[in-house]
Amino acid sequence: MHSLKGCFCLKKSRHLLETHDTLASETCFSVNDVEALYILYKRLSSSIIDDGLIHKEEFVQALFSCSHRQNLFADRLFDIFDVKRNGIIEFGEFVRSLSIFHPKAPQQDKITFAFKVYDLKNTGYIERDEVKDMVLAILEESKLTLANDTIEAMVHKTIEEADLNGDGRIDPKEWKELVRRYPSLIKNMTLPYLEEVTVLFPCFVMTSKVRDSQLVFGN
Repeated sequence: MHSLKGCFCLKKSRHLLETHDTLASETCFSVNDVEALYILYKRLSSSIIDDGLIHKEEFVQALFSCSHRQNLFADRLFDIFDVKRNGIIEFGEFVRSLSIFHPKAPQQDKITFAFKVYDLKNTGYIERDEVKDMVLAILEESKLTLANDTIEAMVHKTIEEADLNGDGRIDPKEWKELVRRYPSLIKNMTLPYLEEVTVLFPCFVMTSKVRDSQLVFGN
């Protein structure tokens, strides 16, 4: 009986390792990176409902509860991570989504991901009200407070500059051109160190037994 149990555990361990190998081969992460992310994932997925899956409540709590503010993009981020659209984030979805933030991830992938975040209504365009949300988010990130008239002027200028075909909204091609001129629009799409994943999830301090902290992606 003990032998069978040991065999089962070994198979389970091998299956987990193979899963990590697969995720590493499909993303910019190394196997060690994936193992460290698994530690973070386990903490997030048991914070409210201990079922090994990240629910929206857990995702939002991990992202924003320590910042004392409700981020405009919480639901949109969850929807993007939840690739299967089943209301939960599985480990594979978690790793593949975070891979976009890897320094070695293609620039176009980062541009596309950022566009999806700002396309709050998922229409395939960034519309005027979404541009305003984007401007407010950038100001908040910079800890700047401006008068509403000034904000409206910034929104108008952004639309005027980005909307090359004059339809009053920003399509993916126009967004790519805007990012080319203003790279800072996607500056938060790169996390140089694995430890900096906790910038996204500030309420969870990630400690990895796999390696020391300050692990550089891909090393």
